[in-house]
Amino acid sequence: MDDIRSAQSPATAPAPTDSTPTRPARTAQDTLGASLGASAPASPVGSTSVRRDGYARLSAADLGVDTQALAEDFAQLAKGYEDLPPDPYAPDTNRYRRYSHAVYLPWSGELSFVPGAPDPEFGTVTKYWQDEHNPEFPRVLRRLPDIPPALQGNRLLDALIHADLDQALWLQDLQHTPVYIGVHMITLAVRGRQQVAVSSPNCLHQDGGSAATFTFAHLIGCHNINGGENAIATADSAGQRPDTLPPHAVHARFMMTEPLDGYGVHDHRVSHYVAPVHLAHGKNTGRRDILIIGIAPYTPGL
Repeated sequence: MDDIRSAQSPATAPAPTDSTPTRPARTAQDTLGASLGASAPASPVGSTSVRRDGYARLSAADLGVDTQALAEDFAQLAKGYEDLPPDPYAPDTNRYRRYSHAVYLPWSGELSFVPGAPDPEFGTVTKYWQDEHNPEFPRVLRRLPDIPPALQGNRLLDALIHADLDQALWLQDLQHTPVYIGVHMITLAVRGRQQVAVSSPNCLHQDGGSAATFTFAHLIGCHNINGGENAIATADSAGQRPDTLPPHAVHARFMMTEPLDGYGVHDHRVSHYVAPVHLAHGKNTGRRDILIIGIAPYTPGL
């Protein structure tokens, strides 16, 4: 999937090391509890972990997100997907998106969104760069429509960002530098039997950057579609499709169907993919709404 990577210099990024992070205490309000709403599923693959295996299936229960307490925030976030603008760089892919950056300070626990640049069409935009890791847009600096400020303050979004950080901050590289966070709202939508909605790139891929880059995906909604299967494979499978690989190269293949179904990957250790989306039989419209949260160390060029 067209995931997130930070603005950094991979050539100078240090090798990651394990450590128990020193972090500010978090209150019950920060963690938002550990109870689970009736609609959130248990983790289908509880035996994998991002730290040990480089990837994991993650449900709301795994992340400690209280879906009952945050039901209104979930509804607000889901509604925000209804008016996503078309991908300005691929208008014929039936892909819609918004993207913003945030910065997290591990030593204080402060999370702040970075203001976008003024844009005459979208109001504000944020730069998005994947160097050569996206073969469809190699070394292209894209400017994508920002996530509106009202959604940047959404409590469920905040809870998911912090929960994903908890899955990544065991890495020492992320404990002593500001952490760059890319937040990506993506919809794949189809409105006819002949339409197909495609993520980018349409192959197994990595998001690039340093060895301390992580990507997390959370399903917001999925209606009236076929396809959209996710796959996790070996790192050297990047650039290929899961069906072309020998079985030992594919770690997992799965469908995300319930709200807040998700997964996380430690980017340099695996590759990941989502299949194209088609309209389900007998339906007129279909869509798949996904939230992508990318985490990487911020490494300025000074």
